[in-house]
Amino acid sequence: MDDTKPAVGESARPVSTHRRGAVVAALMLAMALAALDATIVSTAVPQIVGDLGGFSVFSWLFSGYLLAVTVTLPVYGKLSDTFGRKPVLVVGAAVFLLGSLLCATAWTMGALIAFRIVQGLGGGALQGTVQTLAADLYPLEERPRIQARLSTVWAVAAVAGPGIGGVLAAYADWRWIFLVNLPIGAVALWLIARHLREPARERPATRARVDWAGALAVFACGGVLLTALVQGGVAWPWLSGPSLGLFGAGLALVGVMVLIERRAAEPIIPGWVWRRRTIAAVNLALGALGLLMVAPTVFLPTYAQSVLGLTPVAAGFVLSVWTLSWPVSAALSQHVYRRVGFRNTAMLGIGSAALILFAFPFLPYPGAAWQPTLLMLLLGGALGLFQLPLIVGVQSTVGWAERGTTTASVLFCRQTGQTVGAALFGAVANGVLAARLGGASDLDSVTRALDAGTAPESTRAAIADAVHAVYLGAAGAAALAFVVLLVLAPRRFPVLKEQ
Repeated sequence: MDDTKPAVGESARPVSTHRRGAVVAALMLAMALAALDATIVSTAVPQIVGDLGGFSVFSWLFSGYLLAVTVTLPVYGKLSDTFGRKPVLVVGAAVFLLGSLLCATAWTMGALIAFRIVQGLGGGALQGTVQTLAADLYPLEERPRIQARLSTVWAVAAVAGPGIGGVLAAYADWRWIFLVNLPIGAVALWLIARHLREPARERPATRARVDWAGALAVFACGGVLLTALVQGGVAWPWLSGPSLGLFGAGLALVGVMVLIERRAAEPIIPGWVWRRRTIAAVNLALGALGLLMVAPTVFLPTYAQSVLGLTPVAAGFVLSVWTLSWPVSAALSQHVYRRVGFRNTAMLGIGSAALILFAFPFLPYPGAAWQPTLLMLLLGGALGLFQLPLIVGVQSTVGWAERGTTTASVLFCRQTGQTVGAALFGAVANGVLAARLGGASDLDSVTRALDAGTAPESTRAAIADAVHAVYLGAAGAAALAFVVLLVLAPRRFPVLKEQ
């Protein structure tokens, strides 16, 4: 018997909506805001720096946004379980749009970075609450439909975002990159306010208390540790005073956060998130997914341009093909997990991904563009088979009152995995380059030398070796996720009975 058959337990409370299609459209628009924002800014960086200056700190346009999104996910998840999805989503979307408007008016790079952080504070609500509402709106057998639509939004954004950003920056003004969010967000907010109706819930005997001390501890702890990971090896050496100081402060704040959360009546990160085998296994597995995703998203474009000699547009196509196969595979995964269960389907996907990632270092040098393109197409299919069954499965093991927290913990672990992966694999790539070329070579300086035509052919081979090492590390992360699911996840997810 597979684990998609409901077990007796607490009933999930599906959201009651008027014209559910309008709400789904609003969720897709809200997700588009978050998805586009992750890609549309990148191609406009030269114009932004040329206008505002601040080249030495422009990376914080991305890091600041990522940090804000990551550390707010657990907070918004708990708030949505306490007060409902609608108010959290409306407030989050409003904060995101306010940040977008402020970004368009930025007068210095420092102001733009600060306003991007404001955007991120709203972006955490968009990502977490949209995924939670997707589970609220649909019963278990129909959830792959909405999840596939959300995956398609991310896929389209990954392909279209850089192009839209480049066109706006070249033919209009980079400020339109942020202003374009306003009409999209306004339509999403109108649809949500008009059509989303959450069911009346029993009022608790006592007034709901928000663990603001825990929320502050999560902000502080996550912000310090993620800053250490993002800036370590970039702004300062890993073993320097700032790096060691941040890691030390972060670990101390972890202790403070644990103490606060253990004493809180309604903790932001409750202990059951890690005590339940299913949720803990999915958290760790999707953390490994975030880790391995760094290899293609960060290092493949460099490989395609520096080793294969492709143009930036062609290199972007090599990367984008996995966004085509991922949502297709995710949509079809329901036919697999209905037969063999959530865990076995995810293990099939991540096991295939491990083999595909492991095959990358065996590509011929310099090779042809179709070879990594084919691997990326296969990788997207494998990861679609891995991620969606885990998200649908874990959301189905909890009731309405715990679904926001559960979804946020999963997304938080995936985001954290990406941050750790960027730091870890960046160190691996730079270490391989230093060993092959001697001295303190790093990937950025080496690729700039290649673009300027001042580097010998051996440099290309060194870059290929560095990226191969990163892909081997990503294969190891995939293997780790496989082992976690094999050892920790139950054979059958304890799916709750739905009304």
